[in-house]
Parts: sequence; C-alpha cells; structure tokens
Amino acid sequence: MIFDCSSPDQLDRLMWSLCYLSNGKHVTFYYSILKVLVLLALAAPISIGLGLFLAILAKSDISPLKLLGKFIILIVRGIPDIAWFMFFVIALDQGLEWVRHITLCPDWTEPIRQGADFLVCEKAKLPGNSSSETIHEIYGFILAIITFSIIFGAFAGNIFSGALEAVPKDQIETAEAYGLNPRQIFWRISFKQMWIYALPGLSNLWMILIKATPLLFLLGIEDIVYWARELGGAKTPRFTEYPHGDWRLWYFLFLLIFYLTLTKLSEKVLDKLTRKLTHGMGFSGENFLQGQSH
Repeated sequence: MIFDCSSPDQLDRLMWSLCYLSNGKHVTFYYSILKVLVLLALAAPISIGLGLFLAILAKSDISPLKLLGKFIILIVRGIPDIAWFMFFVIALDQGLEWVRHITLCPDWTEPIRQGADFLVCEKAKLPGNSSSETIHEIYGFILAIITFSIIFGAFAGNIFSGALEAVPKDQIETAEAYGLNPRQIFWRISFKQMWIYALPGLSNLWMILIKATPLLFLLGIEDIVYWARELGGAKTPRFTEYPHGDWRLWYFLFLLIFYLTLTKLSEKVLDKLTRKLTHGMGFSGENFLQGQSH
C-alpha cells in the first residue's frame, strides 16, 4: 500500500478516504467488479454459440434433432430464471459428484441420497475438502458461467430461429435455382443474412444479461451487490478501524453509474455493429449469389 494507514483515526479526511478505499475489503469489492466483466465476456459468446447450435437443431430436417432443439429452447425459456439459478447449479454439482462417486468409489455401499442429504465419498467431492478457497471460488464461478450460458443460450436459440425464418425467401429460391444444396444455402445465404435480423434481439438479450449479473449471489458468489451492501452498512469503532454511518446509498449509486455506463457503452458498440451489418443490404438474391462466387 502506498499510504501509511497504520493509524486511520489520526489521518486527515483525504488520507483517511484514500486508506479506506484501498483497504482489503475494497480490493475484494473491485475484484467483484472484475468478476462481473469476466462473466459477461465468457457467458455472452458461449450463449451465442449454444443458441446457434440449438437453432440449427430446431431447423434440422431430422425429426429427433428438430424436436430436441425445440424442446431445449422451450423448457429453458419456460422456467423462471431464478428457479434455474437455484435448481440447476445444485443439480449440476451433485450430478458431477455422482459420476465421480460411482467411478472412484465402486465399493461404496451406503445410499447416496439420505433424506435431504447428498452423501458421496471423499474422493468424489467437488472441490475436495482440502482444496484452497481460491479453488472453491473458481469452481463456483465456472458453474455460474455454465448456468448463465445455458439460460441465455436458450433465449439466443429462439432469436436465431426467428432470424433464420426472416431471411428473404427469394434469396433461398434463387440459391436453389443456381443449384446450391441445402448445406450451401444455409452457410452461404441464411447464416450470413440472419445476423442483421438477429442483432436487435441479441442486443436486448445482452442488456438483460448485464442486468442479471446481480443474481450471482444466488450461486453463493460474493458479487458487487453483496459487497456494496456489506461495505455500505454502518460501521462502529468496535468492529473496524474505519467507522462510518450508513453509506449504502452511495455504494448503490456507484453501482447505478457502473451499470448505466456499461449499458451506454454496449449501445454504442451494438449501434456501430448494426450499421456495419446493414451496409450494402439493398441487393437482390441473384446479386448476392454472384458476389459469393467471387
């Protein structure tokens, strides 16, 4: 630390503020902001990839695959997000431990499910009891990324399905007249053209994903909302070297500015991307196919 903060009660207001904002708990608060940004950076592309995969399944000519894609999209979209956050993580965690249990402890004779308890052998626990706190945090964060990706991937799949349907039929018919097979039509026509129709829905989904990040606390992760509430609460000299009144208003005001700034930056990027995708869209299906042949 670049400041001498050994005696906070003897510091002037400026130095006291600098020491207060750079203490250990505030470093953890800043780290929680980084968690949110990393979550968005990882969950968004995974959700788009999963959504595209589900949309392709839903458009498949093979009935079982088509039904599977539509069923996954329907069931994830139909269940409230909070229920997914509370149920899926537990189910995934216990499912992984169960697989490890039957693999690593084949001689186990006691039932795994004993009332409300889920008991597996020591080797099967994730993470292990001897694992460091950092490993536990990383494991919980990975589960959070998987959960966010599945939920928003299903919504993205629905968006991509609608976008594929919105591709002008004359371009598809022109491609068929040129002798392109269904795979060529999908990758050369539908896949490239659908993005402009999907982008408005994906933009809204990105904004919803940003607003959903405070739900990290449901997964046992100490997110920025948790730390804003924790740091902003009134503190007395008995429990801290930095006593203060109820400052939660100021901490939540900071969160408001943070999320509004992130939203505004997202809007600018998405608007720029929309202009880029719509540039040169005014052409016929035949001209588009001729452009693809070069």
